[in-house]
Amino acid sequence: MTLRSLIRVSMALSVVALAAAGCGRRGDLDPPSTPVEMQNKRSNTAAPKVEDKHFILDPLL
Repeated sequence: MTLRSLIRVSMALSVVALAAAGCGRRGDLDPPSTPVEMQNKRSNTAAPKVEDKHFILDPLL
């Protein structure tokens, strides 16, 4: 493998990794190992309701 092709492959992988890191929905993260009962008891009433914006690739998730 030449240096030029190695650079191209590494740049392509970097772009794919950055694109994959940007996927997902914004929201509060639940701490790990939190029982469902405790998750439901948290009050989210102070947070304003945000309209869910659909994205074209949502059915793939």
